Amino acid sequence: MAFKTSISDGLAELVLDKPPVNAFDSGEWHELAGLFTQLGDDPSVNVVLCRNEGRGFCAGVDVKELAADSSRIVEVNHGCYDTFAAIHDCAVPVVMAVSGFCLGGGIGMVGSADIILASDDATFGLPEIDRGAMGAATHLARMFPLQKVRRMFFTGEPIDALEAYRLGAVESVHPRDQLAAAARELAAVIAAKSPRAVRVAKEALNGIEPVDIKRSYRFEQGFTYEMYASSDSQEARDAFVEKREASFSDGGKTPGGKGNKD
Repeated sequence: MAFKTSISDGLAELVLDKPPVNAFDSGEWHELAGLFTQLGDDPSVNVVLCRNEGRGFCAGVDVKELAADSSRIVEVNHGCYDTFAAIHDCAVPVVMAVSGFCLGGGIGMVGSADIILASDDATFGLPEIDRGAMGAATHLARMFPLQKVRRMFFTGEPIDALEAYRLGAVESVHPRDQLAAAARELAAVIAAKSPRAVRVAKEALNGIEPVDIKRSYRFEQGFTYEMYASSDSQEARDAFVEKREASFSDGGKTPGGKGNKD
């Protein structure tokens, strides 16, 4: 199983645990969306804490699934959309505890949440431009200023936890072996509040956001679908899976296998 859940004293803990890199296929994204909705609807839950086991928080979608069958992009897009929406719309606050890499769909998850904590070895990035895709800039924009978002999106370069903290994207940074405890301590403060007050507060905060992130992300997904229809996108996915440089129709190249977490 890619996910584990537990509930204690109003705090629900959802653990991402799919070795080696927490990259999820379309079915797993749909499952994850259901878990966030289920936990938020549970009257015994006042806060959800999501954290990871293993090397990184989330490497995004399973590129191998898409390299084998590009038509799966429709279901992958659907699963990602539902997951990010389920986190944002979760009836209770969602706290993310990120250790290691947080890439692609991982950004969609944490960028949909209410509070983010990070380990001192955490990194945040959107390598989509090198994977033949688009998406999650909407969620990156909930974390970082405009110019930083554009640099990260155009270059695919990640930033580290301390830079994310400096820019206000994460609440705090901790040694990796202390992150879970710090996140539970913060979540426990929320868990002790009035269940009714917590739910009303979450609804109110979502209601005053200046951007409808679901509509914005749906707009982005149209460009992901457009990109996936191109030969460059297929070449980028193939290069990533085969751990080689991609060679595009216009002569451009991108290091498809470089930095491959698999």
